[in-house]
Amino acid sequence: MKKTIALLTGGTTGEWVVSVKSAATIAQHIDPELYDVYKIMLNEKGWFYEPADSVKIEIDKNDFSLTLEGRKIKFDGVFIAIHGSPGEDGKLQGYFDMIGIPYTTCDALTSSITMNKGYTKAIVEGIDHLHTAKSVQIFKDGNYNINQIKQDLRLPYFVKPNSGGSSIGMTKVKHADDLEAAIDKAFKEDSQILIEEFVSGREFSIGIFGAEGKIIVLPTTEVIPQNEFFDFEAKYTPGATEEITPGNMNAEELVRVQQVVTDVYRKLNCRGVVRVDYFLEHETGKFYFIEINTIPGQTATSFIPQQVAAMGITLKEFYTRLMKETLG
Repeated sequence: MKKTIALLTGGTTGEWVVSVKSAATIAQHIDPELYDVYKIMLNEKGWFYEPADSVKIEIDKNDFSLTLEGRKIKFDGVFIAIHGSPGEDGKLQGYFDMIGIPYTTCDALTSSITMNKGYTKAIVEGIDHLHTAKSVQIFKDGNYNINQIKQDLRLPYFVKPNSGGSSIGMTKVKHADDLEAAIDKAFKEDSQILIEEFVSGREFSIGIFGAEGKIIVLPTTEVIPQNEFFDFEAKYTPGATEEITPGNMNAEELVRVQQVVTDVYRKLNCRGVVRVDYFLEHETGKFYFIEINTIPGQTATSFIPQQVAAMGITLKEFYTRLMKETLG
């Protein structure tokens, strides 16, 4: 029996552009013999199914169903491909939990916690061989002391919105005088921000997914930005970064990294596919956790499709394994 799946795309943040591309890749590679897929667009105007040959049809949010030519279509599961809100921050997960429809991502609690970089760091702290950059978390209306921050942290700093994705609003601060401007910029994106000490290291990004009851670590991608750091432009401009999959790690680093990210996946109670970004510090080779992304991009040039290819399986096989594990 084929399952009827809703592929949810769009979103209400600037990341909807990436989400639409991710959904296109996913739709192209879902096994049509196992799944009937309906692509559902979610944005500020509503939730719609847009058939190629007719006007868009609104989703009934009472039971997340669709009425097509007088026939009511209910879904066996949802493939959530929305980066940012409301797909990655737990809101949709909570909704689907309440109406009893399974989905492909982490649950509502894990999704909402991992959207907050500061809270995530606090939870993963204490995992063997995992280090985090020294940081200060501040709130927009909170009484933070800029001079105190300058005393507590070593330059350069990274200033970033606590819950934004795609590196929007992020600044690398090399001179203490520039800290205030960087804080103002980050507060335009979020009411909480994180100011972290810069870790000098090689940057990597690695996918981890659950399938057949096991946690499987994909080959890692080494990220070599032409810019000073992997910012929005570097992420989405072809040629702005060099990406090497599998990344260049020695045997000891590989074993250690696989263990650390498996522990992170377990400790944050992840499910589906997630991606962990990390540094290996230049002098020491220590693993520094940057962040976790619970709905990683699936565009043709995204890390996960690159890593799946490097593992030697097709995207079709990968998505089938993912959906069998999460949607039953």
